[in-house]
Amino acid sequence: MLPHQTEAWAMLRALADAAEPQIAGLFESEPDRLAALSIRHDGLLFDFSKLPVTRRQFDALLALAEAAELAGWRSKLVAGEVVNQSEGRTATHMALRDPRHPEGAEAVCRMAERIRGGGFGPIRHIVHIGIGGSALGPQLLVDALGADGDGPEVHVVANIDGVALSRILARCRADETLLVAVSKSFTTVETMVNLRSAVQWLRSAGVAEPMRRVVAVTAEVASARGHGITAILPFADSVGGRYSLWSAVGLSLAVRCGAPAFRALLAGAHAMDRHFLEAPPAGNAPIVAAMLDVWLACFRQRPTRALFAYDERLRLLPCWLQQLDMESNGKSVARDGTALPFPTAPIVWGGTGTDAQHAVFQLLHQGTHHDPVEFVAVREPGHRLDPAHHRLLLASCFAQGAALLTGDPEATGARGFPGNRGSATILVDRLTAARLGALLAFYEARVFAAGVLMGVNSFDQWGVELGKKLAGRLAAGEGAAFDPSTRMLFGTAGF
Repeated sequence: MLPHQTEAWAMLRALADAAEPQIAGLFESEPDRLAALSIRHDGLLFDFSKLPVTRRQFDALLALAEAAELAGWRSKLVAGEVVNQSEGRTATHMALRDPRHPEGAEAVCRMAERIRGGGFGPIRHIVHIGIGGSALGPQLLVDALGADGDGPEVHVVANIDGVALSRILARCRADETLLVAVSKSFTTVETMVNLRSAVQWLRSAGVAEPMRRVVAVTAEVASARGHGITAILPFADSVGGRYSLWSAVGLSLAVRCGAPAFRALLAGAHAMDRHFLEAPPAGNAPIVAAMLDVWLACFRQRPTRALFAYDERLRLLPCWLQQLDMESNGKSVARDGTALPFPTAPIVWGGTGTDAQHAVFQLLHQGTHHDPVEFVAVREPGHRLDPAHHRLLLASCFAQGAALLTGDPEATGARGFPGNRGSATILVDRLTAARLGALLAFYEARVFAAGVLMGVNSFDQWGVELGKKLAGRLAAGEGAAFDPSTRMLFGTAGF
């Protein structure tokens, strides 16, 4: 039975017909609300108390988690059973950070130390070539933690637009550059085209045997060897791209910051995995977050969720989460292939605080949308400048949540702020590799749990494939088979 066919789902549907509660008043009517809806784990504080859910609704969500057999699906995930029904696959990303299986991590660390130690020559630049999960995750890791690294500078290129690669190559010297090509299949069009151009750049600059200046990270070792690459780090086919940063795909972090940073990243993620697997649902941060996501998106029909990172080092977190959440749960059919009769996962968007306050927050405070907002902040600053910078940054973050909650009851008209707009806040004590690992693992578990509660398969992504297929046909000159508008556009572009 799918979750939406259970009595628990019907109960939530009935509760959703009630008027939206006044969130501020819930702190008075539910004296234990703050304690019940804030969870602390290993240096992270998750505060969900300002989201529009009553105690009765929360209890009904707990009943849905039981009816949806979340515990059973969680056990299947960690046991390596099939959880990707449409492809008949397991999803083994959690095993990558399990210290009982250190082989993959140690292979990454050995390759990183080889690069850092001069095994490929005097390397000062790493050009990491990938796309999707093969680029977003590694780029987030390096951007968040790389300032403290002492290894080669890492540049990530994903876009097939040659401008992206050209700008990066202009910052590098060919005789000091190593290419890291990341593709699960080693056939991804964008990655292969960028790799070919980067190798040609090495060759044109006089680098002898340029394929020996390439490290391939792939699940298809034979394909990489077929390109003449000898330095290859494999990862399992059962690891989806958006979950792959824990594998050899995370090599660039280990090169930039050293093997200890990569090991700490995995250790922090594993600690969050244990929390997800062992904590009771009402005190389990990923499960509580997932329940509230489903409540707001599916029952309250809030079509978006905004994420704002109040730390420059986490500026890429919204981009990474967009793929993780929308590629995983952006589905309109259940895991058995039947159509779902309710709105599913929200559109994820966001930006960086305090920049966004001077752009999109106008809509959040005074617009007609009442979609949830999530803030992520770090207690300790990542700089040694005047402490006023960080004090004002955190004050701005917390004030935005307070303003969304209470509004301004005395102002009217164009100056009025209605308030009663929900938000959640995640506060990290300090941004270390371990804390970042825990934060990212939290989001992974949250997305999986939300998928189970909605009855969708979080591990396939067939929606990615059609556009790529049609692009290949257009590039091959099959434009005559397309609609009139597409033929006009391609012809006007000169093809």
